[in-house]
Amino acid sequence: MDGESEVEEKMSSLTGERGERTPPDYQCSVLCESLQGSVDDKEDCPLMRAVSCSWVSKVYRLPTETDCWMLVKEKMSESPLTFHIPTLLLDNLIKEEKARIKELNDLCDLSPDWDGLRSDIIAHCRQLIGWYEATVSELSRMRASSCFKSSQRKADRHLQFVPTNLHLQRMEVIHDPNTTGECYDVITVGAAANHHMSFKHGGLKRLISKHTGSSPLSFSPGEASRARALLASVAQLQPLIFGLSEEVLASSLELSPTRLQQALNRLAYQTEQFVHALKDELVRSTLLAIHTLSLAPSRGHAPIPTRNGTLGNHTSANQEGLPAVVPEYDEEDWDRTWANVAMSFNCLTVMMDRLLGREELTPDLMSSPQQEATSSYVSSYPGGSRQDQLLPLVLTLRECVREASQKAKAAMNVVLLQEALAASHHHAPALTHRRDAVFSQALGVLVCGVALKVYESLDKPEVLLQFHTAGVLVQFEVLLSTYGEEVGMLEDMEVGVSDLSGVAFCVTTATSDHPDHLLPTLRGTRGSLVVELRLPGETFCSLPQELQAGGLIRVCPVLFNIGINQNQSLAERFGDCSLQDRINQENCELLKSYCSTFRDTPSGGAGQDIEQLLSSLQSSIGSKKRKNVEVLWSAASVCRRVNGVRVTSCKSAKDRTAMSVTLEQCVLLRDEHTLRNTHFNTALDTMRRCVCVCVVGAWSLRYNSGITNQNRTGGSGGCGEINLSHLFIKRCRGKREGAKGNSNLHRVGGCRQGALSGSSWGGARERERKRVRG
Repeated sequence: MDGESEVEEKMSSLTGERGERTPPDYQCSVLCESLQGSVDDKEDCPLMRAVSCSWVSKVYRLPTETDCWMLVKEKMSESPLTFHIPTLLLDNLIKEEKARIKELNDLCDLSPDWDGLRSDIIAHCRQLIGWYEATVSELSRMRASSCFKSSQRKADRHLQFVPTNLHLQRMEVIHDPNTTGECYDVITVGAAANHHMSFKHGGLKRLISKHTGSSPLSFSPGEASRARALLASVAQLQPLIFGLSEEVLASSLELSPTRLQQALNRLAYQTEQFVHALKDELVRSTLLAIHTLSLAPSRGHAPIPTRNGTLGNHTSANQEGLPAVVPEYDEEDWDRTWANVAMSFNCLTVMMDRLLGREELTPDLMSSPQQEATSSYVSSYPGGSRQDQLLPLVLTLRECVREASQKAKAAMNVVLLQEALAASHHHAPALTHRRDAVFSQALGVLVCGVALKVYESLDKPEVLLQFHTAGVLVQFEVLLSTYGEEVGMLEDMEVGVSDLSGVAFCVTTATSDHPDHLLPTLRGTRGSLVVELRLPGETFCSLPQELQAGGLIRVCPVLFNIGINQNQSLAERFGDCSLQDRINQENCELLKSYCSTFRDTPSGGAGQDIEQLLSSLQSSIGSKKRKNVEVLWSAASVCRRVNGVRVTSCKSAKDRTAMSVTLEQCVLLRDEHTLRNTHFNTALDTMRRCVCVCVVGAWSLRYNSGITNQNRTGGSGGCGEINLSHLFIKRCRGKREGAKGNSNLHRVGGCRQGALSGSSWGGARERERKRVRG
């Protein structure tokens, strides 16, 4: 019997006839044996193999309120993107740093102070390139034998960019074996934080604020792009204007007014483009800011940076030691500079018209005095007189263009140097390294979740159009405490998740159906990355036209954190929870903004339900209730309503994450699939107690009946009757009691582990690989 036939027979026997009565309570949650990879073949398609691998599964049958059985498949897999995405990102970062070095080397006319700053930034860029190239080399070696980073290696120096314990969790619920079940996916992963660099001085949020708070000038990535475009325009147009002015002078020696007029017209077009480029408000505001800081008192000199690279005050001293007086700066000085270019060209045009007009006017159209004056004027400039009259005006035009170019370049050099300085976090390459590593971990989770969501929605054009119009909501449910080192982890993760807002997705055609050809690719730079999801040709042709035309899918990442362990109890009683409160409040506003956009999409029909959930979320955040897990429930419910990506995370994605995922699965079974209330507790205990047998061993998490019953008020009941925070606290106490020989955590197969649905099977698999290799 092949695997598929065996599973079909098993499903039929488990679901039974619709009229079959349920067995007694103690038999209602049955763990059914299943062969790895034989439960469902849809996870084995080429698209799924591009984002998942090594599927393991368990099957349960559970009773419903209608006295029928439902089949629950609990599946989990690792992902080849665990190493693939960090490698792609590192390659992109290396290219970006090399391009930055080239750009800085191309800057000219820098003062010695700015030249020294440029040299420092280039040295930092080369330092990052060296670090990243070494990491890429190590990752390329590791990914050949593994696609998983266990929690034991979260502080590994070479694995800083790799997400910890990344798994795809899927629960499929089937009521009828002849129909397709409904799937619920959750990505589980360890906190996106740089454990190798530790958290002695806090996380990214705190470290970045320390390094950027003293900078008097700052420019956005958009302004830096405008500066590059303006420098490119000036570098292109200035030599063109000089060359065309020479052509005008050469044409003035000829007797052809037509050729002279054509040369003047070409010069007029290029001068107009030059003036238009110089009108950019960025140049004016930068020059004003520089002077406000007393940085550029004289023409032709670039501003002077301080020792830490930021712009500081600069005054020159005379021989008596008194500061020299800085000339007063007129705010309209730059406007006069580019206006002089236009006026000097107008003078040249007027003179040209006069010269051409004298030759084109006939004696019949002139009075006798005019003829005499014209003859006298022309006769006074025999031979090359026209060139002699045009030459002073051409030289004036060139001088005005040169002066405007110098000022524009000086201002734009300041913008680019400050942008490069900000990118290096003001001479802190280690901070840049930390931020890139945290972003890489978050990006791996994001690509995995969004790719999985897009692949599942290929037959739902209204959902794909929603993604194109409103973007994809990605909700990070975090269970870190605001006490001790986990504060730094949360600060790291806050920045990493926030940086994901600069990521977009597009869909392209793959060259073949081979899984390697379907792997996502990356392009772009920090703050503007585009992930290309590659689909087979036939599948690509079925997409909405907007996506086939290259339309982008934006991302709206939100993060909600509720500390749940005993350390959070200490933080709430003796510490500070303001970080958690601020994060939840800010991300609630982001979630509201996304939902307002979602209502205008083809999928935005559940508006009233979402409004109620948002109102509940806002109330939960505003309350002072300790360990208020209703915040997480409300946010997760909104995420599912808007077809978002769910991510659950704690420090290592084991104990707390496993508890959250199993409880969420049972709540979904009860609320969405009529799981009997009287069997809710039994189903929850079974998912947490059952033993998972894999090729590498088995393990279980078991709570005795006393602890299980103590943490449910009112017996078996709904979501409000289950105290999730107490369950987590008891779990941590059980770990301490285990040291005294009273542990509820059992060892099976020699592997200590958390729960069936926890993201930790791969950890045991990794340990078994080491044992086999040893």
